[in-house]
Amino acid sequence: MVDAKGRNMKCLTFLLMLPESVKSRSSKGSKKGSPSSSSKLPPVCYEIITLKTKKKKKMAAEIFPTKKPASATTVQQYQQQNLNNNNTIQCCNWQGLYSTIRERNSVMFNNELMADVHFVVGQSGGTQRLPGHKYVLAVGSSVFHAMFYGELAEDTDEIRIPDVEPPAFLAMLKYIYCDEIDLSADTVLATLYAAKKYIVPHLARACVNFLETSLSAKNACILLSQSCLFEEPDLTQRCWEVIDAQAELALKSDGFCDIDSQTLESILRRETLNAKEIVVFEAALSWADAECQRREMNTSIDNKRKVLGQSIYLIRIPTMGLDDFANGAAQSGVLTLNETNDIFLWYTAAKKPELQFASQPRKGLTPQKCHRFQSCAYRSNQWRYRGRCDSIQFAVDKRVFIAGFGLYGSSCGSAEYTAKIELKRQGVNLGTNLSKYFSDGSSNTFPVWFEYPVQIEPDTFYTASVVLDGNELSYFGQEGMTEVQCGKVTFQFQCSSDSTNGTGVQGGQIPELIFYA
Repeated sequence: MVDAKGRNMKCLTFLLMLPESVKSRSSKGSKKGSPSSSSKLPPVCYEIITLKTKKKKKMAAEIFPTKKPASATTVQQYQQQNLNNNNTIQCCNWQGLYSTIRERNSVMFNNELMADVHFVVGQSGGTQRLPGHKYVLAVGSSVFHAMFYGELAEDTDEIRIPDVEPPAFLAMLKYIYCDEIDLSADTVLATLYAAKKYIVPHLARACVNFLETSLSAKNACILLSQSCLFEEPDLTQRCWEVIDAQAELALKSDGFCDIDSQTLESILRRETLNAKEIVVFEAALSWADAECQRREMNTSIDNKRKVLGQSIYLIRIPTMGLDDFANGAAQSGVLTLNETNDIFLWYTAAKKPELQFASQPRKGLTPQKCHRFQSCAYRSNQWRYRGRCDSIQFAVDKRVFIAGFGLYGSSCGSAEYTAKIELKRQGVNLGTNLSKYFSDGSSNTFPVWFEYPVQIEPDTFYTASVVLDGNELSYFGQEGMTEVQCGKVTFQFQCSSDSTNGTGVQGGQIPELIFYA
């Protein structure tokens, strides 16, 4: 198009659709055949509007400026709003608040807007009705896809799920809608169950990782039971590592009483269980008491024996010390009179009776030693102890359990030492023990043990300390190493600010760390 001065012009044509009222008047006018009536009506197309254009072309971003993305506060408000199932969207153009499909999809989490299915989750009396969107759910789970779009799909607007807890189902929905994993110690097992049931493998893997990192002697037994149920062999192996090394702590935990009978048998059968047999026996009685309550039975001696069944013969009672048996198992009332007599004869008689109980001691775990010095020495003015602390920091690349320290002894003949050993992580005391050991005057190391092995996580520095009281002079290590390989475990050492008696990486006390791996 050319203007009056001969310049090229570009034009845009805007077409405006006529309202229905105008259309109706136009049709009526045409029926009457009046040529004047149609000319009075607004034109179907407005006249062409010409716009002068410059040589420089504008980019789309300049013509249509984008809105600022939603702030983190806005996103959090929507997420919190949806968690509470308070889904009223205040903004009519809420889609424009979010720049990505992930953020827009997150708004639909637990939202009644456009919901085409509802779930009644939880057992009777504690149910929660949650909205869902079939397409989103089918994209996130093959089970939901089969449920809504498969050959046997049911056309129902409400689905009851009594075997999943509402918080766990919400956690799974949050992952499907928002691609976010929100786990807690209280809900992780239930969330793992939901993820397994609806085949959401990445969420299930995250749950297992969460359980592995939070694994301890307190929850190892119950997690062992659950890991077998969920068929997670890696988690099962981690549980056994903790139970074996910290057996007495695990058996005394509240979680041990919550395991099923099959898991109880597997623990009692365990050859590498690192515990005294009297502790195993007492733990089995505690489990029997809890099992009676679960079965709504009176917690009598007879009922405890009944719920234990054949598992009682997996307890290696003949391997107890005689004092432990006489003052504990023999007076518990759980054993029959004949069993008690036969076990006493086992201890005392030359001709031992046959027993139903296993009579071979458990092998337990073999402790390993990490020796950090290449040599040791003694001098007339070293190594003295006057209440000062010898300390060293260390880290490992795999989870281990520190059972104690190996310490040097007197360089001036035999002597007895009192040792207070400690193990800390970032100033928090994880284990301590006060004990004595006898030194024979040699350059050997002498073990000092913690009451229970201390769990050490990888890639974190811990502080090992000892305060010795005894002979003024002792051997000391020299030519220390900053890194030591012990089997499949790598130890790293660095100096500790807690050390006030001269011990460091290059020399001093605490030559050995005794551990289980």
